[in-house]
Amino acid sequence: MEKRHKEPFIHFPKIGGRMVKTIISATLVAVIYQLIGRNACFACIGAVYGMGNVFRGGRQSGGNRFIGTLIGGIFAIPFYWLIHFAPWPVPDWMYLCIGLFLVLYVSAMFGAHGAIQPGTVVFFVVIYTVAQSRFVAYTLARILDTGVGVLVSLLISKLFPSPKEQDLLDDKAEEAVAEAEAIAS
Repeated sequence: MEKRHKEPFIHFPKIGGRMVKTIISATLVAVIYQLIGRNACFACIGAVYGMGNVFRGGRQSGGNRFIGTLIGGIFAIPFYWLIHFAPWPVPDWMYLCIGLFLVLYVSAMFGAHGAIQPGTVVFFVVIYTVAQSRFVAYTLARILDTGVGVLVSLLISKLFPSPKEQDLLDDKAEEAVAEAEAIAS
């Protein structure tokens, strides 16, 4: 019988460029937010999502995070009002059900299936945890902060591409030059 090699319980991964860029992006966002006197939590989360494993992955996961936050936030505002302030005798669970349906439906309508989870998280967090006096401001700040974090990471990722991404960019540039020379001749 062949003896199997056991994988170690703990694996020490290489500290790569993506990890360093993620730390730089989140730290930059945190410093900027500290300077302007705002809570950086959701902007930092957006920065992590916006970095992804490669630029394209960061654009997709960060984009999903932002789109989900936007859709969930857009529906959280009117449904928060309906649940907490509406004068009509409609049970809260009905408003919750309709609002959740709209978050899911609009995300699917735009093909933003990866935005469904972050959208529903924002929707529920606003509905269940935000003070009545701040629900609109909180929701708008959450959308803005997520977008800022995603944008900072995408910018850092674009300015400092990984070697793999740089090779792809170089290949595309060489192809473009070859096509231009072929057209010119």
